[in-house]
Amino acid sequence: MAYTGEVKRGGRPAVRDLGRLTITKVSVGEMDNNAYLLRSGDEQILIDAADDARTLLDLVGEAGLETVVTTHRHGDHWQALAEVVEATGAASLAHAADADGIPVVTGTVREGDLIAVGEHALEVIHLVGHTPGSIALLFHDPEGIGHLFTGDSLFPGGVGNTRGNKENFESLLNDVELKLFNRLPDETWFYPGHGNDSTLGKERPHLAEWRDRGW
Repeated sequence: MAYTGEVKRGGRPAVRDLGRLTITKVSVGEMDNNAYLLRSGDEQILIDAADDARTLLDLVGEAGLETVVTTHRHGDHWQALAEVVEATGAASLAHAADADGIPVVTGTVREGDLIAVGEHALEVIHLVGHTPGSIALLFHDPEGIGHLFTGDSLFPGGVGNTRGNKENFESLLNDVELKLFNRLPDETWFYPGHGNDSTLGKERPHLAEWRDRGW
């Protein structure tokens, strides 16, 4: 079945095989959070142990789990974190600015750090606004397009919720524009913390509209 990125809680995961990296996307929890299991060679990492620990552990299977990365400190993104870490012995990483709001953190990351997955790596991109320590994770496919895991900082149709705070909104949109849209090509595929995927090219024409509307 071709990858569409459309998942629902209790439904089948969506699997995308990039050759060097396999991405498995699943929806968990009452807020339909997306969790992403990335596999390269014999190593796996999980982005956002959001909820439904049994579902996530079944995805991990007997292959084991090296690392869990939490994209930001909001509780709907780490409800299963403690149970997954305890069951697998995985390292738990988050940005230093959000680490104190996440229950299990064994190491912190900052802008430009690389998180290994097999022989490859994810680049940490710090996007301030949804929370102080929100991050996106970028996989540079040497023979294909970029793949970007954006947490709650970027969705199809706009940036993440800043709850009416103008300063936070401007910070987030500025970071998203500078660090993502100004740097990466239209073909870059992104995977958000909730809902369907999109590409930077599909969203790029709407940046000015987002800025004008203020959310």
